[in-house]
Amino acid sequence: MAFDLVLNGALLPEIADHPLAIGVTEGRIAAVGTEAMAGMVEHDAGGRLVLPGFVDSHIHLDKSCILDRCRAEGSLAEAIAEVARLKRDFDEDDVYRRAETTLVKAILQGTTRIRTHVEVDPRIGLRSFAALKRLRQDYAFAVDIEICVFPQEGLLNDPGTDELLVAACSDGADLIGGCPYTDTEPFAQIERIFDIAATFDIDVDFHLDFDLDPSWTHLDAVLAATERRGWGGRVAVGHVTKLSSMPPTRVADYARRLAHAGVALTVLPATDLFLMGRKSDYDVPRGVTPAHRLAEAGVTCSLATNNVLNPFTPFGDCSLNRIANLYANITQLGRRGEMLACLDMVTAAPARLMRCTDYGIAVGNAADLVVLDAKDPALAVAEIAMPLMGFKRGVKTFERPAARLIRPGA
Repeated sequence: MAFDLVLNGALLPEIADHPLAIGVTEGRIAAVGTEAMAGMVEHDAGGRLVLPGFVDSHIHLDKSCILDRCRAEGSLAEAIAEVARLKRDFDEDDVYRRAETTLVKAILQGTTRIRTHVEVDPRIGLRSFAALKRLRQDYAFAVDIEICVFPQEGLLNDPGTDELLVAACSDGADLIGGCPYTDTEPFAQIERIFDIAATFDIDVDFHLDFDLDPSWTHLDAVLAATERRGWGGRVAVGHVTKLSSMPPTRVADYARRLAHAGVALTVLPATDLFLMGRKSDYDVPRGVTPAHRLAEAGVTCSLATNNVLNPFTPFGDCSLNRIANLYANITQLGRRGEMLACLDMVTAAPARLMRCTDYGIAVGNAADLVVLDAKDPALAVAEIAMPLMGFKRGVKTFERPAARLIRPGA
């Protein structure tokens, strides 16, 4: 039997301590083992680590790469205001070009699945949404894209936004998001977002509790609505930086409640670290929620990119492995098991958050494969190992040579 693709020399530590071959037929993994396999196309991983691709559960492609247009950067409120000013002039092609630039970076960093949030309101209309629908179709050969429409500047306080969100959901949005902390009626927004989700039978992903004041929270309302409406396993919350300002006992209580309700959590280390703690002149808080502690309590937790080259995050190369490494640094994780947990939060855990049923290197799953320049998964995070080769559904999508030292006289 000849497979469509055979990837030889693949190191899969969860399966074996020696390199294996992966056979692919019709875009799916058909065999994994030590036996010799014949393929119409054959590649060699060279005994390097192979992953089923990085999964970015929270990114904003629509407002990436706008630093050259910005007049200010700093606080969260300033970032929201700056994008609100700029997006009035975004046209569909502009959004597409900038989003494409960022998406290609993500693909070249080994990302195979993405959930992108896109702003919908009377200032931008559905232009960004239309651009990302085109992008989703044009790059389906390399990455699966989920589109989450959401109201960045409020909903109940922003007439016309509700109708636009409903129109986007009618026209192919995969899920709906919310941002209650920007609304004059945050609890009413939460309920309305769940109403729209129920109408279209789609999942929900909130931007939530993005500050360091533990005296109040919108998380309680999201947990209550999730349980009341039976939406467990279909709700995610992003940022929730308040949890970084709470004592361990209170964090543990929220971890228990999140796990029980089936609400997942995404931490955005680059943005959270950049925007939080700005009122402190010394002893500056990190402002990054301890996702690993929540994960230990049974909460599905992911680490993600969020923003790239805009006033929310004026840097970024779309490397989720770099984000995992950054999170490990921030939270002072250095043991092998902790590094593996960080890797899980940019691979398998976000795949669970996005309810991907065919993720992972196993027979029958999608043949999404990424070869890292590493031999050990924990060291891959510690060293920010580079992706050297990637496949989407068994078709090669990128490659780069491994770095090689050239000695004198070589």
